[in-house]
Amino acid sequence: MQKDAVERLGLRQLLLEPELLSSVEPDVNLVGTLVSLSRAIPERTRETARAVVRKVVEDIERKLADRLLAAVHGAIDRSRRTSRPRLSDVDWNRTIRKNLRHYQPDQGTVIVQDLVGNSRRSRQASLRDVVLLVDQSGSMAESVVYSAVLGASLASLKAVDTKLVVFDTEVVDLTEQLKDPVDLLFSTQLGGGTDINRAVAYGQSLVRRPTDTVMVLISDLYEGGVARELQRRVRELVQSGVTVVVLLALSDSGTPAYDHELAAKLSELGAPAFACTPDLFPDLLATALRREDVGAWAEQSGIPVGR
Repeated sequence: MQKDAVERLGLRQLLLEPELLSSVEPDVNLVGTLVSLSRAIPERTRETARAVVRKVVEDIERKLADRLLAAVHGAIDRSRRTSRPRLSDVDWNRTIRKNLRHYQPDQGTVIVQDLVGNSRRSRQASLRDVVLLVDQSGSMAESVVYSAVLGASLASLKAVDTKLVVFDTEVVDLTEQLKDPVDLLFSTQLGGGTDINRAVAYGQSLVRRPTDTVMVLISDLYEGGVARELQRRVRELVQSGVTVVVLLALSDSGTPAYDHELAAKLSELGAPAFACTPDLFPDLLATALRREDVGAWAEQSGIPVGR
């Protein structure tokens, strides 16, 4: 069936004649198709397929990576500020600006009443944990592509410990492959059923420090597992202090078909559910890392939540 699809979609000529790559503009949808049919691509044309995928991946990185990294750095720096820093951790520029109202003209000096600085953490320790749980069922192909690229960018930050897990009826931890999003994409297996509860259970096992963890579940919420158990797990995560966000899609294609009832229930539990474009993802993640109200951010951005 997959080999037939390769023929019908006209991919064989593209893969057999690499020079055609110069005359076509690969996009996210083509990458999703190639990844979903990867097991049917002949060995002699696999490098061509990888070249197509890498071209799209690099294009996404150029558009989004810098914005994502800047947003995450800004969010972490802001959340680490404290009014009681050690002397060596004082941010003197911010401290002076904050205390300018206490300037004493006759003495030509500023009386410092409030210190501004950063909380000290071990240089070896990450400051935040981000767990990405990505539904790899066939309808989520575009979301899988963007998740792989954005996850790889996050993994380059020492301040954030990033985990990426893909799932259908099985759960596969691909964290070790975040160094190369192309390899990661060819390790996915688009299509099949969905067991979201099982994936969230695995994600829950990765949580080391709840209040410093952001868990992003990317799924259309058509649950093939036990929906009631899924809700229980999400409730436990939220109550423990984990920031849980449900993205019905991470794509440019608009809000997809999804389980409206389950989305509403998860939103009521404190895990806002909505679709997000890749362009908005950096701001979304920054909001979550600052432990601000993600649902309110979505509403302010004109995104309907949990409906």
